[in-house]
Parts: sequence; structure tokens; C-alpha cells
Amino acid sequence: MVKDTKVEEERVYTIPLRAVKHTPRWRRSKKAMSEIREYLAHHLSAEQDKVKLDPSINKKVWERGSSNPPNKITVRAMKFDDGVVEAELTIE
Repeated sequence: MVKDTKVEEERVYTIPLRAVKHTPRWRRSKKAMSEIREYLAHHLSAEQDKVKLDPSINKKVWERGSSNPPNKITVRAMKFDDGVVEAELTIE
């Protein structure tokens, strides 16, 4: 995920997904993806529609099905000077 614009800041976050357990079982992984996007938008002061998630994050969240996402996930997030945030899964 390399862009032509300059990286403003780069951080590693461990995002807790415990709150996802309060949603219906069949909707948990979908809710986890929106929680990740919301968390990164909040912590990097960006809009949610400008947060781009790498397919590796999606694969990690959905690997155990829709009803059993992980309790937490560690991602590396980069905010570019045009306000776009890109995140990718770190090696765990």
C-alpha cells in the first residue's frame, strides 16, 4: 500500500474488539470491521470514508466465520497528508 503523497504519521494500534460480543452472533465480524474503521478514524482524526483497510485485515477478522471474530487486532496505520488513512495487519 504505497501512495505518491507524503506520510504524515504512522502508528501501530492494538484495537480491542470486545464490544463486538454484544451484537448478534451472525453480525459480529461485520460489526468488527466497522469498529476497526471507526477506531482508526477517531484516533487519526480522519473521516470514516477516508479510512482504507488492507484485505489482510478483512481476512483475519473473517477467518473464523461471521460469529467469532478475534478479541483484538494489531494494525499499522498510516495517515497521508491528503487526509487518507491506510491500515494493514501487522505480523502477529
